[in-house]
This record gives sequence, C-alpha cells and structure tokens, in this order.
Amino acid sequence: MAALGWLTPRRRSATARSVLAGEAAAEAARKSSLQLEQEREEAAATEPEAAEPEFPVVGDVRAAAFFDLDNTVMQGAAIFHFGRGLYKRKFFQRRELARFAWQQAWFRLAGVEDPEHMQDARDSALSIVKGHRVSELMSIGEEIYDEYMADRIWPGTRSLAQAHLDAGQKVWLVTAAPVETATIIARRLGLTGALGTVAESIDGVYTGKLVGEPLHGPAKAEAVRALAAAEGLDLGRCAAYSDSHNDIPMLSLVGHPYAINPDAKLRKHAKDRDWRLRDYRTGRKAAKVGIPAAAGLGALAGGTAAAVALHRRRH
Repeated sequence: MAALGWLTPRRRSATARSVLAGEAAAEAARKSSLQLEQEREEAAATEPEAAEPEFPVVGDVRAAAFFDLDNTVMQGAAIFHFGRGLYKRKFFQRRELARFAWQQAWFRLAGVEDPEHMQDARDSALSIVKGHRVSELMSIGEEIYDEYMADRIWPGTRSLAQAHLDAGQKVWLVTAAPVETATIIARRLGLTGALGTVAESIDGVYTGKLVGEPLHGPAKAEAVRALAAAEGLDLGRCAAYSDSHNDIPMLSLVGHPYAINPDAKLRKHAKDRDWRLRDYRTGRKAAKVGIPAAAGLGALAGGTAAAVALHRRRH
C-alpha cells in the first residue's frame, strides 16, 4: 500500500489548498497581464497615428460653410473687376475714373478704412448706378464674370467649398460686394447663395442709396448669425473662411474657422488661437496690396465697381 502513496497525495486542509490556488491564479494573471500589455505596446508602435476626424461631417445638415469672397475665393476684389467692366461699357468717364482710382489707392495703401473717405467713395459709386435698372446690371454682371472673374477663382478654396457641398451642406458667400454680383458668382460656382451689400431699388431701379451699410466686418457676423437662426444651423458645427482680419468677428462665430491667404494680422490671430491656415498664393505675397496694374484706370474702376456693387445690393 505504501508503494501507492504517490497516487494518493496527502490531504491538506481546504484553507491551505485555497490559498495555494489563489496565489497560483494571481501569479498567472500577473504574468498574462504583463504579456498582453507588452503586445499592445508593440502593436501601437507599428500602427499609424489616428487620423484627424473627418471634416466636413457628411450628412450634418445643421452645419454650413461661409466663405469671404475677395482674396479668399477670388484673386482680387470683385468690385474692382466689376468696375473694369462698367468702365469698358462707358458707364462713367475717365475723369470719374481718376477720382475713384485715388479713393481706391487711399484704401489700399493707407490700410485704414477712414469713415469720411469710405462715405465719399460709396456716394460716388452709387451715383453711377443711380437710375439704372437692376436687371440691366445683373445682365452686365454675367458678362463681366466671364470676362474678368472666372479665371481668378482660387482652385484650393473652390475645393474646400466643394467638400462641404459633397457632404450635403449649404455653402454661402459673405461679402461686402453687391449682393447681385455675389449671387452671380455663387451661382456660377454651384454654391447655395450669397450674403452681400444691398443697394436700394424702387420698382427695379437703383435709387443711389444703400440699405443700412456695406456688409463689412461686424456686419458680416450679424448676417451669418441671422442666416444661421433662419436656417436652423448650429454655428458651433459650421465653418467660416476668410483672408482678412476684418472678418475675425465672423470667424469667431463658428466652431471651425479657417484663415485663407491671410493678411498679417489674421495670420497672427489664427496662430495664437490654433485656427487652421491655408495659403494658396505663390510665394506668399505681402498682405498689403498695391495699386493695381494700369493704376489710373484699374484703381479707379475698383472704386466705381464697389459703388455699383453697393447699389445692386439694394435690390
């Protein structure tokens, strides 16, 4: 019987056996845990970093995108290009063009929007369109787009707008240019619509006055806020794009602000707040724009165009 002792292990107390089992299980768990942790670390080292969340979010109908126009979507100022077209069509004379050119040069070189100068420029421009039919300038605007604007759209910004459209979101232009001009550009680019300066018209004829003020700076932010409320949008899920520090109020409204071809002040502001930046200019041109080529006619046309744009917005 003694020879069979190895087949019948000595009995230990239940307590002792329980302790042994528990200790063995704990040791095994510790070893397996360390092994699993090592495997996870090795796997993480070989996996690529997590990609940035998809944006714009497909199907988010409470989100929309708001794009400034001048130097953001289009190279140069829309009202400048429009003015060139009007001068070509003899809407004003060379002497008037010289006056507008001086005003345009002041705005561009001084870098300051002096209220008196701005008011004088608006009055001069509005006087040009006064008495003209809105439908006439809309038709001319279509021609001017083909002549001076179509080839000046930034492909990079156009792709950003298309991404929002492809995600099922609405895309709006927000500009100080006349609402009629902005609407033409929005339609040609396949966008939803445009917010712009409104020029007063009665029975389809421009009166030479503005409705309120140009859609500029804080006014843009108010327009976006009002449209978002009417459309049921969540501004925290919306995006806005601009090149100018004047549009910081609009950019600050949304959850996804972008600085596009930014001027110096906006670039600094965007970097300080970790906003996204995109620069599609060759060699990053200086933020301050000089007088356009063919200074006399070009700059003057710019001032005139701005005025005309304001009149259209009244419509």
